[in-house]
Amino acid sequence: MKKRSSELQTKVCLQIYHLFAQAQLNSKLADKYVKLARKLAMKFNLPLPRELKRKFCNHCYTYFQDGNYRVRTRDKNVVYYCLTCKKYMRFPKKLPPSK
Repeated sequence: MKKRSSELQTKVCLQIYHLFAQAQLNSKLADKYVKLARKLAMKFNLPLPRELKRKFCNHCYTYFQDGNYRVRTRDKNVVYYCLTCKKYMRFPKKLPPSK
């Protein structure tokens, strides 16, 4: 198998960030941009960064905008509740580094 060049991977990463920026600007096409970004990341076997993973629902791939999700903290976790598909995602709370 051929390995992908790092230059190509950086171009793909920039495209993914650009798609998420477009999703933030255009609310009607936001879900489409999220699906395209996920497909692109899967095609090139790149993991999505943590800050981008938390911007959409992992179940229905809806881009989180004002009014279609809820964020709560519970038992040292951050819980995102999607109001579109009525499912939730739990992420570990980021703790400050200990000395």
